[in-house]
Amino acid sequence: MSTAIEDKVSTVLENRTWRYATKKFDTSKKVSEEDLNTLLEATRLSASSYGLQPYHVLVISNPEVKEQLKAASWGQSQLTDASHIIVFANFADFGDELVDDYITNVSETRGIPAENLNGYADFMKSKLVNLPTETKNNWTARQAYIAFGNAMQAAAELKIDTCPMEGFEAEQYNEILGLTDKNLKAAVVLAVGYRSEEDDTQHYAKVRRSEEELFTLI
Repeated sequence: MSTAIEDKVSTVLENRTWRYATKKFDTSKKVSEEDLNTLLEATRLSASSYGLQPYHVLVISNPEVKEQLKAASWGQSQLTDASHIIVFANFADFGDELVDDYITNVSETRGIPAENLNGYADFMKSKLVNLPTETKNNWTARQAYIAFGNAMQAAAELKIDTCPMEGFEAEQYNEILGLTDKNLKAAVVLAVGYRSEEDDTQHYAKVRRSEEELFTLI
């Protein structure tokens, strides 16, 4: 293995070892606009099934809103101490418009006549549009999690600390952020900022399953 490749491998693993679920953020440190924009662009570039991105991402820095979200998150301090709170909200339901909007985007981005994409559009609709509403909700939530995972790893590359959070009352989030009226549901939350020196968990050894337990090579 060449030195350049070894360095890349080392960086990839170092970033993931460095990252941990930050429990206490330094309230005096804020993520710069430049780094935040890079993080959001990395999130925008995330993969999704068919490329449809059936979710919306809310970035919250307003202290009053963060206080409300903290109350809906069992009082966890990350909600107010972190620089920004990123809420990944999946589409609660959808119809033909999800595919139609995507096809329009493809047509405009790639300079392809929309009618040339009708076959692909019909194929996607046949697989998705007639699914039960609950199945659609579960599928869109999984898509949101893909973007969430990409955001968390991009943050590690930028040396921005994060705390992935599922410990919140989704219905309260939906109400506070006005999501229900927009056909959205809060799926998962990512607090972003910088670790406090007082956060003892940063010094804990990372605990993961062994390669033998986790992987099967066939």
